[in-house]
Amino acid sequence: MASLFNLKIVACDGVFYDGPCEIIILPSPDGEFAIMNHHEKMTGVVEVGEIRFKKEDGEWQKAVISDGLFTVYPDGSVKILSYSCERPEDIDTFRAQEALERAQEQLQQKQSRIEYEISNANLARAMARLKGAKTQR
Repeated sequence: MASLFNLKIVACDGVFYDGPCEIIILPSPDGEFAIMNHHEKMTGVVEVGEIRFKKEDGEWQKAVISDGLFTVYPDGSVKILSYSCERPEDIDTFRAQEALERAQEQLQQKQSRIEYEISNANLARAMARLKGAKTQR
């Protein structure tokens, strides 16, 4: 039997997942990052993209996550805090496409540095949602 740890993924709208996990793979600024049981305690950044984690029953779960933070605690548990996290099958592709087009239009306009960063983040999130929805189909 695989060695498990507790994984809790919390988004603004509630808890996405709270339960046993064998491994989680998440996007980070340096590429994908994997965490397994007995990982060294640490805190890091989660980038916009797709996370994958293997549950106790051996089933892989995929989700599209926005930027956030993760923490590996001394007891081995892992907590991820993010703005949003959703299953690919729950993504409204029409809304994601509209958000992508809006972000592209905003990036073409003259903006302050903060507005540019917000538009860029919106673009990345919309692209990740569309990519995640396509992998589900």
